[in-house]
Amino acid sequence: MGGVTVADVIRETSRAHLQKGGGLLLGQAITAVGWVNNTVPDCEGIVELPMTDVAGAGIAVGAAMAGRRPIFVLRFQDFLILNGSQLIFYAAKSKELHGRATPLFVRAIAAEGAGPVHSGVLHSIFMHFPGFRVAAPVTPLEYKAVWDDFMAHDDPMIVSEHRASYLNTEELPDISAQNARITIYAVSVTRFEAVKAAKMLAGDGIACNVVHLLWLKPFNLDERLLAPLRSSGRGLVVDAGHEIAGASQAIAYSLSNATGKPVRALGLADRTKCLCDPLKNAFPDALSIAAAARDILARKAGCDE
Repeated sequence: MGGVTVADVIRETSRAHLQKGGGLLLGQAITAVGWVNNTVPDCEGIVELPMTDVAGAGIAVGAAMAGRRPIFVLRFQDFLILNGSQLIFYAAKSKELHGRATPLFVRAIAAEGAGPVHSGVLHSIFMHFPGFRVAAPVTPLEYKAVWDDFMAHDDPMIVSEHRASYLNTEELPDISAQNARITIYAVSVTRFEAVKAAKMLAGDGIACNVVHLLWLKPFNLDERLLAPLRSSGRGLVVDAGHEIAGASQAIAYSLSNATGKPVRALGLADRTKCLCDPLKNAFPDALSIAAAARDILARKAGCDE
């Protein structure tokens, strides 16, 4: 993709959908404050919704019912909760119960350091409900693949974006290390940190694999995911959302159940995110990922003794 950023792909994909595909893009404060980090095109087809925080999803669902395949932008992923009812109880159920699909592309944008209301990563919740497709792209080609998947299906899609990925121009291939002792599976923005952690561990003589997870639902346990775990014997799943009952734990269970290998989860601690330094609850960084990997291997060594 050269110098093309994730933000460029989102903006130009949206532009083509609005100008040539008859689509709509809906959201609050879309044309203000930097056009959502330069991810929204300046063109026709944009609908500025009232600042109600709760009614937007109903309007977007109506547009999907009318065949417009709308893009619904939630500038803060926390707003998925406020808009969840229409998405969960109509959009995700309409095809199965009524034979009427509701193809809706939900851009749920996460951030870091924006306080207890605007910093959530909530894709785990929408993995729980039947009817959604859920993805967390962080590279240009991944975002294009997610959009193409949306256009090839008629299901509502939750796209978990993170602002920290918008300037990224690079793809993130899996890392397969010779004689790897552990495999790190990473989701969303933690994928950048997992690559750093692997380099740190390699510097300590610990070889590890890194497997990048784009699709959270459907979650296909193919050989790309399973073979590294079988060979390394230990796994760690890292996510930017809360660990308890979250994506990291669900994926860790699926991987362990499929291979019989122990897999641990790592995510946010079970406490609120705040702005002040003593109470910050940041997503796992390279240091914490590397520390968790070392702890897993130390426990393995203790069991072997």
